Amino acid sequence: MDDFDYLGEGEVYLDSACQSLRPRCVIQAMERYYTEHNSCGERVKYKWGRETDALVDGCREKVLKYLKLKSRKYTVSFTLNTTYGINLILSQIDASKFKKIVTSEIEHNSPFLGTMGFSKRTGLPREVIPRNDDGTIDVGAYDFTDAIVVVNCASNFDGRKLSNLPELCKAVHKAGGILIIDAAQAMAHSVDVLRGVGVDAICFSAHKLYAPSLGVIVWRDELESYLQPLWLGGGMVDDVERDSFALSAENKEHKYTRFESGLQAWGEIIGLGAALDWLEKVPKSAWKDFENNYHRLYEFLKASPKVHLVNHEVNPTMTFYVEGVGSHLLGEALSRKGIMARTGYFCVHYYLDHVLGLPPLIRFSLGLHTKASDIDKVMNALGKIIN
Repeated sequence: MDDFDYLGEGEVYLDSACQSLRPRCVIQAMERYYTEHNSCGERVKYKWGRETDALVDGCREKVLKYLKLKSRKYTVSFTLNTTYGINLILSQIDASKFKKIVTSEIEHNSPFLGTMGFSKRTGLPREVIPRNDDGTIDVGAYDFTDAIVVVNCASNFDGRKLSNLPELCKAVHKAGGILIIDAAQAMAHSVDVLRGVGVDAICFSAHKLYAPSLGVIVWRDELESYLQPLWLGGGMVDDVERDSFALSAENKEHKYTRFESGLQAWGEIIGLGAALDWLEKVPKSAWKDFENNYHRLYEFLKASPKVHLVNHEVNPTMTFYVEGVGSHLLGEALSRKGIMARTGYFCVHYYLDHVLGLPPLIRFSLGLHTKASDIDKVMNALGKIIN
């Protein structure tokens, strides 16, 4: 796609699961903010500030539209990243209202360590449950009574989806619990699993969604009844007296300030809005090309005798190791040929290393910038190295 024309000749980027490349229009939207209306949002009344406010408010609306959620029930708050968002929510939850915290074995360290820290801090027991090879959870096998459940809806090492998320959400709510979703890997290419589902909070990173480095919390307004305001600062209050304050979040129009202490990354937020606009306009032919590309690469890996795939099904994110070749050395060899891929355990140390007992791995994760010629180059290079 022409939107990524800055990629150098022969450069193949296969690390979209870490951060996606940004289309030109996103970069230009941020540049316009810094050169045409660089201002503090929600604080100033002059022209530049009004323009910034309009674009930031518009971005909140676009996020809800993208997820097919209603503004009368949900609020969008901006943070640093997914890890920050999950921990920010957990740091404010009143633990006395719950009996335990639950996560799954295939989680990124963001929810895995976040739930571990919450358990140690509050004394609530922590339960780590398994996931099926297709990413689902056997909902009927677990007791979610008064539980805080924190799980992903798409894995960052093989893309497996929590396709029974509506069933899980219903079970958790029926048992008096709340459900927080790590959607970092779902937003760009697997958002279908998440759209319209009434979970309590969705945390994601915009930098995996063709947007700048930014975190987002989309939270159900009812979640507020479980929260205690602990992170406080500028931009969060309507009035302050010597020993008391009035939270802006008490006003529905400013509810997002519950998680927005201090000055926000206005340029990055505007960039996210531009990315969501861009995604709406991506032609069907580009999505078809994307699908063809990752299917071709997956089938090549699957057919290679020395390649051991972690994936159980085709996905734009695929993880593997090559028999007799260390993954870090393989990553360096590919890099010398202009192919950029991630190696290691991808912040899923517990499951990949200690549960599956796998060696360090290599991950290919494609994006809409990937071309058919990129796949040709990867297959040719990898084939020569393996043989």
